[in-house]
Amino acid sequence: MAVPGWLERLRAAGKTALVQDGKRKIHYLFEDGKEMAEEYDMKTGQLMSRKWREKNTLGGSGKWQVEVGEPMSPLLGALESELITESSSNPVFMRKDTLSSFQWRIRNLPYPKEVYSVSVEEEQRCCVIRTTNKKYYKKFSIPDLDRYHLPLDAAALSFTHANNTLIITYQKPKEILAAEEQLQKELKKIKTVNSGDGDCKTQ
Repeated sequence: MAVPGWLERLRAAGKTALVQDGKRKIHYLFEDGKEMAEEYDMKTGQLMSRKWREKNTLGGSGKWQVEVGEPMSPLLGALESELITESSSNPVFMRKDTLSSFQWRIRNLPYPKEVYSVSVEEEQRCCVIRTTNKKYYKKFSIPDLDRYHLPLDAAALSFTHANNTLIITYQKPKEILAAEEQLQKELKKIKTVNSGDGDCKTQ
């Protein structure tokens, strides 16, 4: 059965927890050297962010890649940031889940709702956003479904548009809801540090 595969990896990983600013921050260190950092809202248990980091070719730590949460803005010097700032009108794609669904938001898309179509490409295991005016096209995968080896279901996908933002929702399958509930119980057992300024690191 595939579902325990990912859960077992999470259980086997070295974990440290930090409680700060109303968030529970969990740092995972996997056997292959990959790191994952998650932040959960303490009151709701809602996942706020998830980032990944791998060793680079020289064995040092690579850059964090954001999977869930606000995209990381590159830290540039004051002069550089004036010269190479991204246009504030460019579409910004980010994932922001709810307890019952995976959710993506694409800001700075001013076109009316009827311009967009969002579909599932089962063979490529991804979702595709298209616009009839050919102004925006995006393919994205759902890593959580890949980890649990679950198929994509077109019926779980929906979208809406408001305030120049396209909001795409994919209802979490029952297998993932059950696994997340199990994981939350385990994360609560980890001894937490109540405050700290730096990153939490696995001992």
